[in-house]
Amino acid sequence: MLTTREPAVLVLEDGRTLTGRAYGRRGATVGEAVFSTGMTGYQETLTDPSYHRQVVVMTAPHVGNTGWNDEDDESGRIWVAGYVVRDPALRPSSWRSNRSLEDELDAQGVVGICDLDTRALTRHLRERGAMRVGIFSGEEAALPASELLARVTAAPEMSGASLAAEVATTEAYVVPAVGERRFTVAAVDLGIKSNTPRMMAERGIEVHVLPATATLEEVRSVAPDGVFFSNGPGDPATAQVQAELLQGVLRAGIPYFGICFGNQIFGKALGFGTYKLKYGHRGINQPVMDRTTGKVEVTAHNHGFAVDAPLEGSTSTEHGEVTVSHVCLNDDVVEGLEVRRDERLVAFSVQYHPEAAAGPHDAAYLFDRFTELMESTRTPGPTQGEVA
Repeated sequence: MLTTREPAVLVLEDGRTLTGRAYGRRGATVGEAVFSTGMTGYQETLTDPSYHRQVVVMTAPHVGNTGWNDEDDESGRIWVAGYVVRDPALRPSSWRSNRSLEDELDAQGVVGICDLDTRALTRHLRERGAMRVGIFSGEEAALPASELLARVTAAPEMSGASLAAEVATTEAYVVPAVGERRFTVAAVDLGIKSNTPRMMAERGIEVHVLPATATLEEVRSVAPDGVFFSNGPGDPATAQVQAELLQGVLRAGIPYFGICFGNQIFGKALGFGTYKLKYGHRGINQPVMDRTTGKVEVTAHNHGFAVDAPLEGSTSTEHGEVTVSHVCLNDDVVEGLEVRRDERLVAFSVQYHPEAAAGPHDAAYLFDRFTELMESTRTPGPTQGEVA
């Protein structure tokens, strides 16, 4: 484990500067500063492709106590641009740990900073909003403050960023069903997490994971019972190709389920706008109401954009009647959409992460809702399309 703690500095684009100590790889990094409120699951957070080009500030004060293992990664690498913690663990303490968190950060080239007031930093981001930030350690930390700030403000903003293709697979692959194959799903990878196809496979779904650039012909070539769009990074306003693909899926009458970025693209395909949240939702403790059941779920989130759809009433579209099915109880942000034709459910999405590898698991039922939708869609009779 790295133990030397050279000085490090964190510089926000509005000029605010905090000093701390080097953590992980020494050097420099820039990205969008966001904060995550999860107290556990830091390995899943770091390997979530949705965090591409973001510097994650952990609000939990003590990070790294369970080390790093080889089972909990949500993708093949760490995606965060930088990492900010207050008190790093001196040593990991878990029977599952293979090495320390800091050693893994260093091995994967992730520049971080520790020993600073993350509570003050989080309050600043809540008041001013997510913004660009730089972390500088080693020789980089000794550069003039004006030069460091100039490097931060020269970094690209998240608004207008098209990033899904940068994190998605370039080649299609298949995750086989566990046990008997009941359904086939075409999953468009926009930054998919490994637990998502795993949870579908456990329900008898053979998952064909396709690149973010997949066409309607490629989707239909796997003869899917349903289509799934994953989570992913970037501005949904740039996802016009994926929105047009989804419109083709809906016109073809194929059941659809989307999460996170897949919810935003669903909204875009239905004619709604999207907008950037002030500081986003990130963590594993966000309360959401499923308005179709009246139940409140504690859910895992990672999104900085949202769908601009009316919370009340329905909207008529060529694909059916659209309603907001889920809403965040903290701020009334749209957290889910559904489309019905003749009162029958044909497509739905949520803004959060029902696969939630680090928990909570309140929303796992959504995968069952998807299987029920696919089952009812291919079953003739008056109850076609209904979901319990």
